[in-house]
Amino acid sequence: MPDAAPRLDDYLLLGRSGLRVSRLCLGTMTFGTEWGWGSPEPAAREIFDRYLDAGGNFIDTADGYTGGTSETLLGKFIRDRGNRDRVVLATKFTFGAEPGNPNAGGNGRKNIQRALEGSLRRLQTDCIDLYWMHAWDGLTPMEEVLSTLDALVRAGKIRAVGFSDVPAWYLARAQTIAEFRGWEPICALQLEYSLVERNIEREHVPAALALGVGICPWSPLASGMLSGKYRRDRSLEGQGRLAALQQSKNPGFLKLFTERNWQIVDVLIAVASEVRRSPAQVALNWVARRPGVASTIIGATKPSQLDDNLAALSFELPEALRRKLDQATRPETVHPYHFFEPEMQQMMTGGTRVSRR
Repeated sequence: MPDAAPRLDDYLLLGRSGLRVSRLCLGTMTFGTEWGWGSPEPAAREIFDRYLDAGGNFIDTADGYTGGTSETLLGKFIRDRGNRDRVVLATKFTFGAEPGNPNAGGNGRKNIQRALEGSLRRLQTDCIDLYWMHAWDGLTPMEEVLSTLDALVRAGKIRAVGFSDVPAWYLARAQTIAEFRGWEPICALQLEYSLVERNIEREHVPAALALGVGICPWSPLASGMLSGKYRRDRSLEGQGRLAALQQSKNPGFLKLFTERNWQIVDVLIAVASEVRRSPAQVALNWVARRPGVASTIIGATKPSQLDDNLAALSFELPEALRRKLDQATRPETVHPYHFFEPEMQQMMTGGTRVSRR
């Protein structure tokens, strides 16, 4: 028998930490209009309130989202609601805050401390529940990153540590060093993961499972592509945003509009029609039930989008349809992963079947 469909208030431990988090996390990159899109304060407040009223408790932001406005709005909303202790509040550091100043960005101790003080001020709190390294900067010694974050935990300014957008080898080495040194371990890993972006299954998912790290996927709807509102023939809503995405210089957006991904959208829409759910709900349901996933980050620019996304946990996708999505979206097997396929494993075991139990 399959597990019953989880609810938003069926909380999970985040990795090997003691943090209890909702299975859907409210991402707030859309709080504020400074980037030319997003939600003004009244709509952002309504989205925030609806998420908490539905039983959610995990809020994700970053110091650079909408130029700091996202953090400022969240600080105001949490203060007005008076429920700081009920919220698991996560924010991030890494990206530069001052043009021409190399120490106002990256993962060095100087920038981590600068970024944290700014976030604490904007969020109107004295402690961050989960502090994410937003991305690997390719420069800072790992020991400096880990020792700085450990000192901040010991000082009571942050409670847990997460990594976002890092190579799997970096996570593995960092977790090993943290365990060896007795430093605060990494409890969460934030990465892009969706029906059209499954590359983390090669290395990151196995690493997270082995190292006790909970995965928090971002962009589970692939910048809206998996919502079903974009079509090849441009016949549906959202075509203005589609045109903007296609003209963007962001490589993450440019890679979306491939024939393979349009075919995946076709399969998704067909599956959604069979279960009488929206494509967004089916896409989120698929991600939220994948191995290693603790909490899936959702975003919304209007309350109706949030309501649709929150309903993604309210049903069980039939196994046959889940397999249909798996097969249509399975990433290409590349070297050296051919060696880990069942056929090659049989060659290693003399044709016998060997398992861990």
